[in-house]
Amino acid sequence: MALKLRAEAALEAEAALEAEAAPAAAPTKATQIIAIYGKGGIGKSFTLANLSYMMAQQGKKVLLIGCDPKSDTTSLLFGGKACPTILETSSRKKLAGAQVEIGDVCFKRDGVFAMELGGPEVGRGCGGRGIIHGFELLEKLGFHEWDFDYVLLDFLGDVVCGGFGLPIARDMCQKVIVVGSNDLQSLYVANNVCSAVDYFRRLGGNVGVAGLVINKDDHTGEAQAFAKSVGIPVLASIPADDDIRRKSASYEIIGRPGGQWASVFEELARNIAEAPPVRPSPLTQDGLLELFSGDAVGRGVVLQSASATDMMGAARLEKKSLEIIYDAV
Repeated sequence: MALKLRAEAALEAEAALEAEAAPAAAPTKATQIIAIYGKGGIGKSFTLANLSYMMAQQGKKVLLIGCDPKSDTTSLLFGGKACPTILETSSRKKLAGAQVEIGDVCFKRDGVFAMELGGPEVGRGCGGRGIIHGFELLEKLGFHEWDFDYVLLDFLGDVVCGGFGLPIARDMCQKVIVVGSNDLQSLYVANNVCSAVDYFRRLGGNVGVAGLVINKDDHTGEAQAFAKSVGIPVLASIPADDDIRRKSASYEIIGRPGGQWASVFEELARNIAEAPPVRPSPLTQDGLLELFSGDAVGRGVVLQSASATDMMGAARLEKKSLEIIYDAV
């Protein structure tokens, strides 16, 4: 029991720690470092795996870094095969008294360089602090001396605090891309990311939003309306198509030159390269709801206050206070 209490106390202490500044030296060349955010399951990793592949086929030198503890970015790129993560490799090497080398954590496919930061097992640490530790290891491996045209970072978008908000908070990238769809939850997350960018711009930061990628676009228009409302462009619309869904589920790259869906990722690659980082104007909760019809979000619901009787299931007996109040002398 005492051991369990100590473990819980250690986890609480770790979660309460403020994120430390990661190294933020300027790259040695004009590298575009781009962070992509979005709701879990919305298609960030699918978008980045295909985008990075298309960029490499266009002659660009691209590094793809998975920063989501699910580690699905490189799995998509490598046809379903998971690669060793930086955190697990670091732990294994440390136990063996050895140093981590580039070849231990960075792998290639058809011109795309890729690696996964990884994360702790469930209940055994803070994912955000794992991201911070991962970037510290990248710095030791010479991150700011690497020679790439693009570095693409795949970040969990549901949480923009701690390590997951590192690129925005520490100016570690120039641009942020948000992925969303025509549904309230994904646009709620996209709006949160825009709010984080706006907040740090007000504090003197330089990161901006390059635009929105609409995934699973069914042409109902809510995502388009969101982009217009917050002042960011739509970089590409990936249609809701069974062929895309099946190929994505089987870890197949569709962002190939000459393929059926090549034009989508060619447009995305071109727009990402040219889009300037802008400061968005995030929406209020009511403003976000206004993008959707009332029957879709339940705006006809009236809030009713609960009573103590409701909570107890019976009439509440008022108890007289035992507090002694003295008259002023």
